[in-house]
Amino acid sequence: MARRDTADDVLTAEEVGAPLGERATLVQFSTAFCQPCRATRRVLDEVAGMVDGVAHVEVDAESRLDLVRRLDVTATPTVLVLDASGRVVRRAAGQPRKPDVIAAIGAAVS
Repeated sequence: MARRDTADDVLTAEEVGAPLGERATLVQFSTAFCQPCRATRRVLDEVAGMVDGVAHVEVDAESRLDLVRRLDVTATPTVLVLDASGRVVRRAAGQPRKPDVIAAIGAAVS
C-alpha cells in the first residue's frame, strides 16, 4: 500500500458514516458493480477481524462524491488506512493483498 506523501487528510466517523477503529480504520471506496470490490471487502473484513481495535468501513463512492473528489479517489476499490486520529497514512487503488494490508495497519498503529 502506498504511503501518502501529500498533505495529510483526516476523516471523521460522520464523514465515513460509521465509527472509526480505536487503533486504525480501513476505509474502502466501492461501487455497486465493482467485482474487485467484493474480494477487497472479504480481505479487509478478515484483517479487521484479526486485529483488535481495527475497523473496516465501506463507502459507496457514487453517493459520496464529495469525499471522492476531496481524497482524489480515481478508481474502485480504493482503500485508505487511517490511524487512530482518522489521519490517512496509507492508500491503495485496486484489490490489495492481505500481507500488504497487515503491514499498512502496522504502520498506522506504530
